[in-house]
Amino acid sequence: MTLAVEDAIHQAMETWRRLGIEQDAADEMAEELAADLTAAASDGRSVTDYIGGDIDALATSWAVERGLRATNPRLKETAAAAARGAAVPAVVAVILWLAGMPGGLLDRDSEAMTTQLHGPPVWEVHHYPNPGTPLMWVGWAVCLLGAFFWIRSTVAAELQHQHDPARDVTMRALTKALPLILAAAALLGSAINVLGAYAFPYFQVIVTVLIAPVAMLGAVAAGAAWVRDRSCPPLNASRLK
Repeated sequence: MTLAVEDAIHQAMETWRRLGIEQDAADEMAEELAADLTAAASDGRSVTDYIGGDIDALATSWAVERGLRATNPRLKETAAAAARGAAVPAVVAVILWLAGMPGGLLDRDSEAMTTQLHGPPVWEVHHYPNPGTPLMWVGWAVCLLGAFFWIRSTVAAELQHQHDPARDVTMRALTKALPLILAAAALLGSAINVLGAYAFPYFQVIVTVLIAPVAMLGAVAAGAAWVRDRSCPPLNASRLK
């Protein structure tokens, strides 16, 4: 299929619009691209040959070479992608807590009551090692490690889908900041658990299960959005050369 000059310009403009490039800068690049394609046609080259078959990649590379960044920092998209990457580890962490807590799913402690002819009943408490406790600690470490890689993967995929010119910059900054973000999320989840134990002792499990995962995902999303905002400040069309 032969690509016409007008179609190539239209696709390039759509790409620049998706990247958030300012209209003046996009118009200037479109004029330059039209002139290049016209000159190539005069030399007997087709539009497809000139652009290499991928107008999106060409348009994105032009924006990057000119130092342009998206005026839309895509904070919501970045935050949502980070939350998706952290969702499974957060849920698994809560399940591991349910298994490892005293009286949890894997706790084998038991009580038995023996009645007496004379006197009150006698309670016998049998304590056994809880296999859920070491499983919980090891599992939490695995969850943190998995969250690190999954968050990076989901954010990178989202920015790649958006053809974001600042993707590499954002990913380098996010990689450095993720350990602190995950530590803050873990501390927030632990604080909610402790607060539930003191403020709602009879409903601690419900409070932790319902609120802690949401709070941890919110912390991860906010941290990723903050990193994105810091690493990708909007630039204007004056950078176009």
